[in-house]
Amino acid sequence: MSSLISASKENRVSAPGPFRNRPDRTGKSGGGKSGEGKGSRKAKGGKTLRLTDRIINGILILALTVGICMLLYPTISNYWNSFHQTQLVQEYSQEVSMMDAEEYERLLDEARRYNAQIAEKGIDWRFSDEKRAVYERTLNPTGTGMMGYIRIPKIGVELPIFHGTKGMTMETAVGHMEQSSLPVGGPGSHCMLAGHRGLMSVMIFTHLDELQEGDTFTLRVLNETMTYEVDQIRAVLPNDVSSLIIVLGQDLCTLITCTPYGINTHRLLVRGHRVGTVIDPMSYYVNGAFPADAVQIKPLHVAPFIGVPIVIILLVLGEIRRRVRRSKG
Repeated sequence: MSSLISASKENRVSAPGPFRNRPDRTGKSGGGKSGEGKGSRKAKGGKTLRLTDRIINGILILALTVGICMLLYPTISNYWNSFHQTQLVQEYSQEVSMMDAEEYERLLDEARRYNAQIAEKGIDWRFSDEKRAVYERTLNPTGTGMMGYIRIPKIGVELPIFHGTKGMTMETAVGHMEQSSLPVGGPGSHCMLAGHRGLMSVMIFTHLDELQEGDTFTLRVLNETMTYEVDQIRAVLPNDVSSLIIVLGQDLCTLITCTPYGINTHRLLVRGHRVGTVIDPMSYYVNGAFPADAVQIKPLHVAPFIGVPIVIILLVLGEIRRRVRRSKG
């Protein structure tokens, strides 16, 4: 009897029951399946974390790139526009150098006669379309509207001069005020040149306020070199033209820009009178033309704008690499 009871108990223990773990079709027990589920959840969690890190890193890199581009835009744009201005000056000098003597004299005489009419009748601020058509044809040796160029050593700029002060002219160059005398000099003439101040993309008259009485600037028109010495600096309202007049017997040139910087409620007038030109052999080509420097940017000033962003990029990339290694570890 005892042996039968013992056999019966052994059968009950070994017999599969509804609460006993059964091997699944793959041969793994229910307990193994539970452990596999936890491991799968951890793997999925790790993948999600790595994906989030990648997204955050991508956003940081994008933000850094945009910030660096915004930081470098003024310098790069200014350099590009300076290069463009240099090309314009060089092309103008080449065109003039290839001009025959007869054509040269015709252009110069035409401009001087134009100025003589202004000196006789005075400046007419109500410029008609008929006068504008004559004006745009006069002193246009290259057919592009470029009259010549101006050099201001004190602030290190050399800029093309174009007819008029409208349209895209003022974005990259100096505009000649159409009502004023043409920039060929002569007694009873008053040439007026306008330029923007404070543009992010290019320096034109941005530092014009640094000029003082006694400083000089030079105009190069055709093969004529005219130097003017600053004798008057005024800040006036935009509609105040009392200083912009013809003075009998004087050869004047006024540079005009907005002031104060960034506010632009007034106009800064820097006037110069004609003086003798002293040519520096180190600053001119053999034919007497200015070297086409446009805006002269010192490497020492440019280096921080290039070096600092590069250092920042390297530091950020190093930090990202350390984070990635930590997450993998």
